[in-house]
Amino acid sequence: MRNPLSDKIVSIPPSGIRKFFDIVNEMKDAISLGVGEPDFDTPWHVREEGIYSLEKGRTFYTSNAGLRELKVEICKYLERRMDVVYSPDHEVMVTVGGSEAIDIALRAMLNPGDEVLIPQPSYVSYVPCTVLADGVPVIIELEEKDQFKLTKEKLLEKITPKTKILILPFPNNPTGAIMEKHELEEIAQIVEEHDLFVISDEIYSELTYKQQHATIAALPGMKERTVLINGFSKAYAMTGWRLGYACAPEMILKQMLKIHQYAIMCAPTTSQYAAISAMRSGDPDVEMMRESYNQRRRYLMHAFKEMGLECFEPYGAFYTFPSIKRFGMTSDEFATRLLREEKVAVVPGTAFGDCGEGYLRISYAYSLESLKKALERIGRFVKKLDAEG
Repeated sequence: MRNPLSDKIVSIPPSGIRKFFDIVNEMKDAISLGVGEPDFDTPWHVREEGIYSLEKGRTFYTSNAGLRELKVEICKYLERRMDVVYSPDHEVMVTVGGSEAIDIALRAMLNPGDEVLIPQPSYVSYVPCTVLADGVPVIIELEEKDQFKLTKEKLLEKITPKTKILILPFPNNPTGAIMEKHELEEIAQIVEEHDLFVISDEIYSELTYKQQHATIAALPGMKERTVLINGFSKAYAMTGWRLGYACAPEMILKQMLKIHQYAIMCAPTTSQYAAISAMRSGDPDVEMMRESYNQRRRYLMHAFKEMGLECFEPYGAFYTFPSIKRFGMTSDEFATRLLREEKVAVVPGTAFGDCGEGYLRISYAYSLESLKKALERIGRFVKKLDAEG
């Protein structure tokens, strides 16, 4: 029998995030600090709207691009929070999570051999989605000395005549790094000079602790070069509702919508009605969750300092990225031993790119009680390693 599989997909490794959590699920008394999922319930008024939509029998397809009422609310939100104006009829589409938006943006924009600049460490899907779209991933290795920000020097080093797209993954998963407005302005200048496009993944935009998030799409000359991707999973604790959105120039969005029509049809109708309530009335919920995450963030940073674990201070998302280089172990070895010996699951930094070696991703989207127990175990493990060394 001939090989039924595509060489391209076989060559792509599975997500490095999942490995440890398959083990955790079968391990008694284990604590997982690895999944990037809010531990809050979806706000009640959002759930209520979803229930009401079902009671009213709203179980039909929406338009391919999504409910117009939701797209209007998305535009109002972006203008209110980020000072960028989009047309709900021509520049916005609702997707199945931010992940679908990343995939279809790359497929709509890339020709075979086009290069995509991907700063790492970063979310695991950018490289495989680029490969599946016949693009060429070009990695920009971010460094702790720069607070894991993208610098103009690092960007310029990697640009070639084949470069077409820059992915901007900020606030960043896994590092928690953010880009401030003046830093984005430097990047925008280079993007314009080299005639590039930007896919800006802003799924953690509401979870910043130093100052309000800034989007590159709001800078002069950048809206027409940017696909802005966001969603409801992180800010509104709506991961299982599977809802995101993309905002882009009409020329790009039309082609993204074409792929969406054939592959998806439309995002879940119940989720779209619920998201309208999230957009209209969800600001207090977001503020409450952000304050709670910030409290946990500070707690982790203090605990790391107490146990002598170096960690630069993250100002976005809900992750820390402590360094374990001093122990002379790989990230995978450290995470494996921590899980076996102390029953705490974290993600090796290498799951997010080779330059994540020597780091761990630890999520603080968990209760303070769980974090306290896990940190006691991590502290005990660190003491043990220090004694061994």
